[in-house]
Amino acid sequence: MTWVLIALLVVPLVGALVVSFLRKDDTKAKLVALAFSVVELVLGVLLWTAYKPGGDRIQLAFGVDWIPAFGVRLSFGIDGIALVMIAVIALLIPLVIGAGWTEKLPAGRSQGGYLALILVQEAVTVAVFAATDVFLFYVLFEVMLIPMYFLIGGYGGARRQYAAVKFFLYSFLGGLIMLASAIGAYAMASDELGKGTFDWATLVTVVRDADPTTQTWLFLGFFLAFAIKAPLVPFHTWLPDAAAEAPIGVTVIVVGILDKVGTFGMLRYLLPMFPTASKNLAPLVLVLAVVGVLYGSLLATGQRDMKRFLAYVSIAHFGFIALGIFSFTSQAGVGSVSYMLNHSISTGMLILVIGMVIARGGSSQISDYGGMSKVAPLLAGMLLISGLTTLSLPGTNSFVSEFLVLIGSFPTQPVYTILATVGMVLAALYVLWLYQRMMTGPLRGDALLAAASGPGAVGDPERKTTIGDLNKREIAVLAPLVVIVLALGFFPQPVLDVITPSVGATLTEVGVTDPVSVQEGK
Repeated sequence: MTWVLIALLVVPLVGALVVSFLRKDDTKAKLVALAFSVVELVLGVLLWTAYKPGGDRIQLAFGVDWIPAFGVRLSFGIDGIALVMIAVIALLIPLVIGAGWTEKLPAGRSQGGYLALILVQEAVTVAVFAATDVFLFYVLFEVMLIPMYFLIGGYGGARRQYAAVKFFLYSFLGGLIMLASAIGAYAMASDELGKGTFDWATLVTVVRDADPTTQTWLFLGFFLAFAIKAPLVPFHTWLPDAAAEAPIGVTVIVVGILDKVGTFGMLRYLLPMFPTASKNLAPLVLVLAVVGVLYGSLLATGQRDMKRFLAYVSIAHFGFIALGIFSFTSQAGVGSVSYMLNHSISTGMLILVIGMVIARGGSSQISDYGGMSKVAPLLAGMLLISGLTTLSLPGTNSFVSEFLVLIGSFPTQPVYTILATVGMVLAALYVLWLYQRMMTGPLRGDALLAAASGPGAVGDPERKTTIGDLNKREIAVLAPLVVIVLALGFFPQPVLDVITPSVGATLTEVGVTDPVSVQEGK
């Protein structure tokens, strides 16, 4: 079944090539892009069925020599952690295309160019999660910035160029520092084995035995790149600008998919390759994680712009993910990986719903909306559902993840865990306040009143607005996400069964016996 993984890498690129030739026919470009994304989704389902939980650490592996003189290979394979991220990419991209069917692009921009970039982004991001050569991972880590740069800079809002350049420079600089650490690991392998290699499995066995000082410096190079991508405070400042200026579909990709490369990198590279440094520097990461939870939650509460609100909500959630990773317990680790998956689903849904609100009112300012449930009750219901799963209400998918992170982190990191629980309270505050301001009370706000008519004053039941409720296409986009939110809320075990062996293998590579404190594991 290796062909399935190969097809997952190739199909979006073929789709992008075909769509790029359809720049003069927007409708045909959208249909072709949607068709290729649905094929990718089917391949993602096949990949899930081909994967054997509890089997080999890396499955469906294949590779060819790329730069033999330096031991570089085009090698790919998946574990359970990579599998769930590839699956969620395959799920979200067709929904993004469907949700943006009537989206207006900046003047002079075609749907063909826009959708071709989205398909390229999909292919490169799948490749990042599947790469098993460290140098290949670095190259893809940098290459995936290119389509995103053009998606934000070419199709975003008024300050799109500023946001795109800031996004690119932050991530590119982090990648260069990571490359320096990768070269250091290569040099260690050359000294130890007599020849250099960038093979992930080989470097794990070589670098993990390095002296603590060397490990620390190499760790910091990788960590900075992943902390920027995640994003952890204080390396997060590119995200609010990128989220605010990007088109809604691109915001889903940035917040729901690309950010996970950072936390995935922590699990795949930091912990197995640098176990001693990971344990020694865990307090630093945990401080950043908890600060991120509280900082992101507080700033989300005070946001006036819906898209910036989404960015700070995600910063808070990534703090929970990092907390689980660096608590070094299987429950917390499984919770972090499932949080990566469920955050993509929940936040992806919330972004799409907010995009539907913005498409109706033409404004991303929260104050421009009010009482919208009176004219769009289905839309209001979808905002409520997506908001409730964002705050991790029991019965929704995110609750399982957050519960596992907290219950798994408490035995080894009680202080940080208690502080992080404050973020749960703040999550209820910012989600319910957003819903109250936008959906309840009388009809109000410039975005709604500009389209309102009727003889009465504001709040008069005779007053009407031309803004309508969800249409069939929008319902078709959101309905699968609602089903997944509830299904994973009540029946998470199929996903946990895939994740747990890979997390257990990672903890074994770190040399941690569960449960154990960080100090005991040194």
